[in-house]
Amino acid sequence: MNRDYGNRDFGRSFAPVKVGDELDVTIEAVGEKGDGIAKKEGFVLFVPNTSQGDNVKIKITKVLRKVGFAEVIGQGEAPAESEEAPAESAEESDAEEEAPAEEEQSDEAQEDTEDFGEDLEKKE
Repeated sequence: MNRDYGNRDFGRSFAPVKVGDELDVTIEAVGEKGDGIAKKEGFVLFVPNTSQGDNVKIKITKVLRKVGFAEVIGQGEAPAESEEAPAESAEESDAEEEAPAEEEQSDEAQEDTEDFGEDLEKKE
């Protein structure tokens, strides 16, 4: 039996983006709360005030372990995205399936920072 399974990398240990990065992306889907969903190397980015199919230039505002948040800073360049479009369209169905679960996780992270522990104090 091989016991060297502890060193497996079950996913990226770092996000492919960081706060302040500016990217041209295509919005692949729209999440439950109406935010556009784009991907950078498989990493999910939520972009408010966008619609599916929009080509936009975004600036990363927040990066969590599994998702990131960005704001629109201008129109994206369509020709640069057209090269990636076939790969993205294959991932589009995955984005729609994954988005609700990941969106819920990001909401929980935001709630925890605002009122962390308040519910425990009230129960005791």
